[in-house]
Amino acid sequence: MAGDGSGAGTYTTDEALSRLGFGRFQALLLGFLGTGWVAEAMEVMLLSFVGPSVKEEWGVSGGAEGLITSVAFAGMLLGACVGGLVSDRYGRRAGFLFTAIVSGVPGFLCAFSPNYATLLALRFVVGLGLGGSHVLPTWFLEFVPAENRGSWIAAFTCFWTLGTILEALLAWAIMPILGWRWLLAFSSMPCFILLFFSSVVPESPRYLCSRGKISEAMLVLERMARMNNSALPPGTITSEPKRIEDNYDSSVTTPLLMTEDNLGHDEDTSTKSSYKNAFRAFWSRDLIGSTLLLWLVHFASYFAYYGLVYLISELSSGRSQPNDSTVYINVLVTSFAEFPGLLLAALLIDRIGRRVTLGGMILLCCAFIAPLSIQLREGLSIILLFCARTCVMGDFAVLHVYSPEIYPTSCRNTGVGFANFIGRIGSIVAPLTITALLENHRQKEAVLVMDLALFLAGVACTLFPLETKGREIH
Repeated sequence: MAGDGSGAGTYTTDEALSRLGFGRFQALLLGFLGTGWVAEAMEVMLLSFVGPSVKEEWGVSGGAEGLITSVAFAGMLLGACVGGLVSDRYGRRAGFLFTAIVSGVPGFLCAFSPNYATLLALRFVVGLGLGGSHVLPTWFLEFVPAENRGSWIAAFTCFWTLGTILEALLAWAIMPILGWRWLLAFSSMPCFILLFFSSVVPESPRYLCSRGKISEAMLVLERMARMNNSALPPGTITSEPKRIEDNYDSSVTTPLLMTEDNLGHDEDTSTKSSYKNAFRAFWSRDLIGSTLLLWLVHFASYFAYYGLVYLISELSSGRSQPNDSTVYINVLVTSFAEFPGLLLAALLIDRIGRRVTLGGMILLCCAFIAPLSIQLREGLSIILLFCARTCVMGDFAVLHVYSPEIYPTSCRNTGVGFANFIGRIGSIVAPLTITALLENHRQKEAVLVMDLALFLAGVACTLFPLETKGREIH
């Protein structure tokens, strides 16, 4: 226990979570926050079904149809940063409320859009909320014991794939009968269900400790102990200021560490300095290398994921009509291809480590895509694309674990938010680059661009200075 070296009767958050184990409390939390991940996936995926119908009803051009998706991604760029800052300054619950309200309410109002311009504006606001959805897996991670943190976050990622499947089924049932407006309305409903039950989910004890709210953190841990039928270690949890300073630049992190005695002192100054120091923390000497490498991996991963989506679409035979069942079947089949990658990541991440699993998944994806630079039989091409989709989803599963583990609690969501910001740039660049090359019959160049991005990301994984498998996070 930490009390052996830092004072009698104290223990760390990780020691408390290890003693409490993964039980009923975490299972219920997984269901709740996982439903939030489903809701976010549904809002993203519905664009592939709504676009063609909007184009047909309002007579807009193909470029205007694509702009509906582009403005949502643009909103995600800003939302990734704002959601992270809100979550680190005001708490994980505030970050969750930001993403649920800002994506749910405008998402519902989209169903009543009187014209194309209004729909664009509302989808941009929805994108702001979607951009902050990285708060959900981070919030869950802070409740999971270190020894199986990786496997459970990989399991959490399955909810995203489940959301894409549910949206395809919902669109299949609603679009041919009721149309796109009803699909938009029904797709926003999970956000309102989450908001109704949000008051029962406690704040992260890690965040509370980082803000010096020790007594509140103890109440959360005691609630967990009751629900898991276990007991906390004897003593009181510690905010561990010394341990954080040992691992990170003290000039950066010290202003972020508060105790109950000084929490109310100079609150306005503290609010301003919190944002400043959150930026300084992940640009500090200890974190700058990991931050830049993480940005490269995020960019390549998002670029490859959306590049694969467009490559699969291009290599599929023919194009479907807006209400043709083929489009729903294609989304369902490609979504199911993600489950093996999630399972593989869950099995490996706590056994061989984050860096090896992440680099392996990325380089395997690179290898599966490479043969597509030449003309192959359609069946073989689809198999290779599905295998690549499997690997890139496993890559994302590891990123959802490794990214928040790199940063301290005081700037965790800010660091992850900016990494997602870079990733969203990749998701915007991918359609523009890959579709332009494919439309000009340059499939070889499209594959080479994707492979180059993935290869560089795979090399970056070997350069990460920190392996977080089984380590405490602060």
